[in-house]
Amino acid sequence: MRSMACARLSCAQVKSCVRSMSLHPAGAAWHAPALFMPSALRGWLTDPHSLTSRIRARCRAFSVRPLRQCAARGERDEVPLLGVPPTQQVRVRDVLLYADGVPVVFAHSVVRLHDVTGAWHMFAGVGVRPLGELLFADARIARSPLSVRRLDDRHPLYRRARAAGIVTDAPLWARRSLFLRAGRPLLVTEVFLPAIAGLAP
Repeated sequence: MRSMACARLSCAQVKSCVRSMSLHPAGAAWHAPALFMPSALRGWLTDPHSLTSRIRARCRAFSVRPLRQCAARGERDEVPLLGVPPTQQVRVRDVLLYADGVPVVFAHSVVRLHDVTGAWHMFAGVGVRPLGELLFADARIARSPLSVRRLDDRHPLYRRARAAGIVTDAPLWARRSLFLRAGRPLLVTEVFLPAIAGLAP
């Protein structure tokens, strides 16, 4: 049986990921989890295991609503992590994760276009399945440490969550990490919506 936890990155891979995710000017606001995070969200922001499994354990009905999956330009704070120039398109997937019919997470994933027919070939056909089911069931996939950030309406992912129907004027906390398969990166960002407070921490 395959492990439900992603493999650890090698020391060299960890250093490379951390350097890219924290030192690049465009990603400077993303940082390692720290004490000043809201206590109610600390478990959600720092749990290294499957977010899908964590939500499922706290609700009766879990579902995924795809918003878009297409070729598009990545955000300026994420394309350096994929190793592509800002003008080059990537494959983007945006979904809402629901707990008992209520959206609790806006999830955003990006991967290089040519990797959709290579190391990340399963990404193109994920459909309404949660991506976490694939990521945490494959022992060949390694994951970087989590980075977190508080988002407001200056960040495109905050605006995209609101465009999907999320009603809020308050900042939203998000986390992200790189997943590597055959050395190829996939970046997953999870934005926690106000209704997450209705689930057990």
